[in-house]
Amino acid sequence: MKIVIPGGTGQVGTVLKRALDAAGHEVVILTRRPEREGEVPWDGRTLGPWTAAVDGSDVVINLAGRTVNCRYTAANLQNMMDSRVDSTRVVGAAIAGAARPPRIWLQMSTATVYAHRFDAPNDEATGVIGGTEPDVPDYWAYSVEIAKAWEQAQQQAETPATRKVALRSAMVMSPDPGGVFAVLLGLARLGLGGPVAGGAQYVSWIHEHDFVRAVEFLIDREDIAGPVNLAVPHPLPQRALMRTLRSAWGVPVGLPATKWMAEVGAFALRSDTELLLKSRRVVPGRLTQAGFDFQYPQWPQAAEDLVRRVRKRVGGGAGPGR
Repeated sequence: MKIVIPGGTGQVGTVLKRALDAAGHEVVILTRRPEREGEVPWDGRTLGPWTAAVDGSDVVINLAGRTVNCRYTAANLQNMMDSRVDSTRVVGAAIAGAARPPRIWLQMSTATVYAHRFDAPNDEATGVIGGTEPDVPDYWAYSVEIAKAWEQAQQQAETPATRKVALRSAMVMSPDPGGVFAVLLGLARLGLGGPVAGGAQYVSWIHEHDFVRAVEFLIDREDIAGPVNLAVPHPLPQRALMRTLRSAWGVPVGLPATKWMAEVGAFALRSDTELLLKSRRVVPGRLTQAGFDFQYPQWPQAAEDLVRRVRKRVGGGAGPGR
């Protein structure tokens, strides 16, 4: 198949391209800064010569959007909104104008669309959309508005010949440098991977292999459209996730952090505490109902696999701090 991935140079795009190349597909990456073979320039806002890559393709997987790993200033939040909505609209316009449109458009979304909650998991049918929770920072509601506008931009696109799926993805765990797993492992290796603000907040995640397999599954399943949660069936509290990760690497302790300590640390890392403190208890209702089988449904086996691959990449060795 010919698969076009707008915004495919980040961690998730790297994961997808690596797997799809290995499976023998033709993969075209749309990027603002093309550097390699198979990369085509675009600006993420306007139609241009890049639309020729979409015309005649089989699949489009749009990952474009400013990273959320930043300080949530007003300017950065607006940039997150604009980069997601603008790129989605222009991808929709390219598909609508194609003489031979792709048969499926997978549009990246986010599990952040769901409410901060501890009492029950969020699936696609019964999950609570966030934005009105009490006792959370006001800007968390804007993150939900970004997610909703992102999906709405895809829904509003006039692409009758193309099936549309919104990927409400949890954190994709891979051993690649710069990804969320690298950040979490780095904290654990430094002895800082303890509970944050008590650690009861849920973490939803998906192993990179299952993320790729879920994408392939959705490409093949002509009966599935609309929002789909890409997350394992067993999210777990942050304190349990980090305890398991420390054990996998061989670090005996992880210093806990209060909420204000997390705020200081996030500021130092030029990130934001929503990524640490929001309880994302998300489960894959539609994937499970459709018969998708996770290879890594539980965190311990996933953490062991990812740690092993990190060790192999950096030259092996055991013990804390390596």
